Amino acid sequence: MSKQYRINEFAKRIGRATSTVRRWEREGKLTAKRMPSGHRYFDESDVRTILGGAPERRLTVVYCRVSRAGQKDDLESQIKAMEAYCLAGAIAVDEWIKEVGGGMNFKRKQFLNLLDRIQRGEIDKVLIAHKDRLVRFGFDLLEHLALEHGCELVVVNQETLSPEQEMVEDLLAIVHTFSCRLYGMRKYKKQLQEDYPQTKEPKALLS
Repeated sequence: MSKQYRINEFAKRIGRATSTVRRWEREGKLTAKRMPSGHRYFDESDVRTILGGAPERRLTVVYCRVSRAGQKDDLESQIKAMEAYCLAGAIAVDEWIKEVGGGMNFKRKQFLNLLDRIQRGEIDKVLIAHKDRLVRFGFDLLEHLALEHGCELVVVNQETLSPEQEMVEDLLAIVHTFSCRLYGMRKYKKQLQEDYPQTKEPKALLS
């Protein structure tokens, strides 16, 4: 179901003042939809009407990813498996996206571009071999956001195409991040003890 916007939310979504949206309604440029209760609302089709740029036919996209350039064979295996899946299901694919980058990196160029296009209402379906091919963590949130913009994330669940070594590397990266934070907390505790030797700090902080 497409996201529904109240008039003030719709105005914010398209970067206009609420008074401007009301004027467009009076002029016939926009027509608000109504719920059974009578409340007026707008949806993503109205966003596309104002902002433009969305094609009449929305696209089906396959997204394939590996973490490192040295995983060329893994990427090719992933692509071939997805080709076989789409062929077996008679799925017409408009675009294939290949990307090299870590699953914990939310700043991947192709990934961000895909999210932008989903938000613009350009994408109907995104097919991926496994959830972690899109992101290592937070897939449920991305799926919710995609559905809000009328896009379905189709997970083929090809677990064999999710390299175990990548998970190990991602887990080590998490351990490293929290180790650095813990070290910083210890430095902070030590500095407090040096600056205020007579002060009794809460045990939770100084333990």
